[in-house]
Amino acid sequence: MLIRNATLPDGRTGVDVLAIDGRIAEIGPGLVAPTGAEVIDAQGWLLSPPFVDAHFHMDATLSYGLPRVNRSGTLLEGIALWGELKPLLTQEALVERALAYCDWAVAKGLLAIRSHVDVCDDRLLAVDALLEVKKRVAPYLDLQLVAFPQDGVLRSPNALANLKRALDKGVDVVGGIPHFERTMADGAESVKILCELAAERGLRVDMHCDESDDPLSRHIETLAFHTQRLGLHGRVTGSHLTSMHSMDNYYVSKLLPLIAEAGVHAVANPLINITLQGRHDSYPKRRGMTRVPELMAAGVNVAFGHDCVMDPWYSLGSGDMLEVAAMGMHVAQMTGQDAMRACFDAVTVNPARALGLAGHGLAVGCEASFVLLQARSPVEALRLRATRLAVVRRGRVLARTAPATATLDLPGRPAQLDWTLAPR
Repeated sequence: MLIRNATLPDGRTGVDVLAIDGRIAEIGPGLVAPTGAEVIDAQGWLLSPPFVDAHFHMDATLSYGLPRVNRSGTLLEGIALWGELKPLLTQEALVERALAYCDWAVAKGLLAIRSHVDVCDDRLLAVDALLEVKKRVAPYLDLQLVAFPQDGVLRSPNALANLKRALDKGVDVVGGIPHFERTMADGAESVKILCELAAERGLRVDMHCDESDDPLSRHIETLAFHTQRLGLHGRVTGSHLTSMHSMDNYYVSKLLPLIAEAGVHAVANPLINITLQGRHDSYPKRRGMTRVPELMAAGVNVAFGHDCVMDPWYSLGSGDMLEVAAMGMHVAQMTGQDAMRACFDAVTVNPARALGLAGHGLAVGCEASFVLLQARSPVEALRLRATRLAVVRRGRVLARTAPATATLDLPGRPAQLDWTLAPR
């Protein structure tokens, strides 16, 4: 495959990208297509690495309205609703909904997802379902699974045993939720136990950490400590970290270097954090998302996740990581030019680093996987939620979408609307 005349996220224009045997063989101007190669004229549009979702719950996705709707839209009602739904789940329905969501994802250029899967059901029904989904989508999407003790690994009977069973079955990552344990001490102990388990098995860690408005919920400090102690640098992720939006600045000035030194990745979930946090506030009302620009400035790898789509916690969503990045950009007030590009990175290259995806990116030797966006730059892609003109994985086109156009009938005006207004 040869992509001609593309614009790259770093600003280079008129670039050709040659893919051979599913990998990028050459990047540069005026490349020659091998005999029989498919040629795509990018027409100057933006060629991006695929989108990556660093935090999702595929076992719950598309279950909106089952067994009832979350009327308050709150985190606690969502948790209660999930508890009502779990006994009614079937493996067949879980697989069907997850596969449908993966179709949505591919159409949106989302080709890698890290999904947490609840292990507190002794049947491990969702684990078995998502392992089946992982196998079935492998030809077109990377699905990484986290063994997630939704009800607390110490608080819920059998949760630790179930988590180990899930890992034995082939789940990839050790999860946790320390702020949901009965006490702060139990939360800290759960971090220790789970990090040691990951170290013993040579696995990564991704914990729901401090998803709270409580400034004293400080399990990320413990997570960074055990990452250092066990030599897990680069293999640990703290997801949500919303308590940081309420911590005093002095404490955060100590915390940020600890996270960076330990090489802990951070994942914010802008759509869900801004929706579920701050619910006890009147005014002034906290935004709910963690300190994204401060984490980035400290050298922490920060990614964005979608978290939920049409499930007990969130009735909206479509698998569009540009929507996620745009919300993060607004909530974090990251509207400087470099900051906006950093938000684009937070749904492409940064989550790939957090997941440990090899060969992700636009460089010779990387997988020939990319998205052709109807935009001329990352900032424009965020502004327009740009149409995915083509989605390619390992040199094969998986999805195409017609360019977004509007035909106008206005006196004295052009018939075609230019959405970009960008210089050519």
